[in-house]
Amino acid sequence: MPGAAPAAERDYVLGTHDEEVQRLGLQHRVWRPTVLDCWQRCGIGAGSRVLDVGAGPGYATLDLAEIVGPAGRVAAVERSARFAGVGRAACAARGLSQVDHHELDLMTDPLPAGSFDASWCRWVAAFVSSPELLVQKLAAAIRPGGLAIFHEYGDYQTWRFAPRRAPHEEFVQRVMKTWRASGGEPDVGPALLPLLARHGFRVREAAPRVFCVRPRDPMWRWPAAFVEIGIDRLVALGAADPAWAAAAKRDFAAAEADPETRMLTPLVLEIVAERVGAPAA
Repeated sequence: MPGAAPAAERDYVLGTHDEEVQRLGLQHRVWRPTVLDCWQRCGIGAGSRVLDVGAGPGYATLDLAEIVGPAGRVAAVERSARFAGVGRAACAARGLSQVDHHELDLMTDPLPAGSFDASWCRWVAAFVSSPELLVQKLAAAIRPGGLAIFHEYGDYQTWRFAPRRAPHEEFVQRVMKTWRASGGEPDVGPALLPLLARHGFRVREAAPRVFCVRPRDPMWRWPAAFVEIGIDRLVALGAADPAWAAAAKRDFAAAEADPETRMLTPLVLEIVAERVGAPAA
């Protein structure tokens, strides 16, 4: 996150630099078992046509391409040229010709046509200016009987320690404030449910995914990787001063050094919705 993207790049709040590419890779690895289980329950398999919405550097794209195989197709949609380039290179290195990369903005550009069997959307609706427009576009892209699958935050404030630590909870509040100031909504998950019903979907599953972890647990590395980046980003945005940032980092390090510390992760809502009706006009 520290550092600026090239001027021509359509940047994200968290940036598109090498450190963020690496953080997203770590994030994908710790969530991968949960994600693969979800995709399997949804019937994504050989020959499936899947729309990867907000594909980022393409970590999920690679997994989807391996799953659908040469008979299937993955359309990876990403607005960042930097991230899209990383994804293209990774697919080329593995010889995955069943992936089509589309560099476009979800809010202003049409999605690729294809009557998809499923769409995959992780931590994207929380950042777009209009989640309803995103749902409308997915309704038009997914075939009747196809599935829209989401992993989106449902209650970001569940991210806390046991015992509770005030500096960390203040950090979470500052992150949420700057998130909303940028036009996103960290707790977008529950709001998607009525939007999906309004635009021709039937919600088949809506389940919370939250973990209680210790410093040695692999899942700990997911939020921990965000803390230092997130604190520095708050300073860069003028939402925190360096003295507060240094104290917050020291407090997190103290929590991480205690093997008996528990961390509750931000609650993610896993949504599986079937396209059953015509998209709303």
